[in-house]
Amino acid sequence: MNNMNKLKQVFAKGKAFIPFITAGDPSLEITEQLVLQMADAGADLIELGIPFSDPVAEGPVVQEADNRALLGGTTTDKIFSMMARIRKSCNIPVAFMTYMNPIFTYGTDRFMKNCQQVGVDAVIVPDVPYEEKDELMPFCSKYNVSLISMIAQASSNRIHMIASEAQGFMYCASSMGVTGAPQDINSDVKGMIKLVKEVRNIPCVICFDIYTPEQAAKIAEFSDGVIVENAIVKIVEQYGVDCIPYVVEYVKRMIPALK
Repeated sequence: MNNMNKLKQVFAKGKAFIPFITAGDPSLEITEQLVLQMADAGADLIELGIPFSDPVAEGPVVQEADNRALLGGTTTDKIFSMMARIRKSCNIPVAFMTYMNPIFTYGTDRFMKNCQQVGVDAVIVPDVPYEEKDELMPFCSKYNVSLISMIAQASSNRIHMIASEAQGFMYCASSMGVTGAPQDINSDVKGMIKLVKEVRNIPCVICFDIYTPEQAAKIAEFSDGVIVENAIVKIVEQYGVDCIPYVVEYVKRMIPALK
């Protein structure tokens, strides 16, 4: 199954639950087990953050996780090696969340080639706007890696333009600021999703500061899935190397709210 079909399967069973974790926090060994066990618990796709020293789209919770991972010696090569091990037993779709600087420094062609080789299905790169996507798209296309489009509050023409060329699913940010900023997003995001669906029926997932099953269910009423970021990263921070059962328990509580 190619990655386009795998991403379609993410939404084939209803609303998608997409947990986010930072690779290497608290260690790559724990990250590997978290991916495997969240997949077993029923997650539909894993968003895996590549730690970066200047994650401009992230709030303090993920920034601190990035710092912990970098201090622990996490590198892009080590993350690729971890993904290769994961793929020996687990086929859950995985999207890397990263920035243009780490990709460029690593070598864009080499980065996307390695994504293909270890089974990374998609990349999310928040500091590459639609107008500059050609810096990545040729390499993504060459190696069959989906480049996920992000939208926040913007003009209807701009959202229509982005939606017309989007791959996999649309990543709907809750604000123009950092992820995890608390606010009432219902009307804003409903409007964004409506604009996307006017162009094509591509799945739209929302990244918001979601903690409870009730919050997830409310947001899933008008989206095709939710990305849970801060809540899981905070569990990892709280329990460190002992976090796995607590994360799995949380995932198992969240999924029924969406299904």
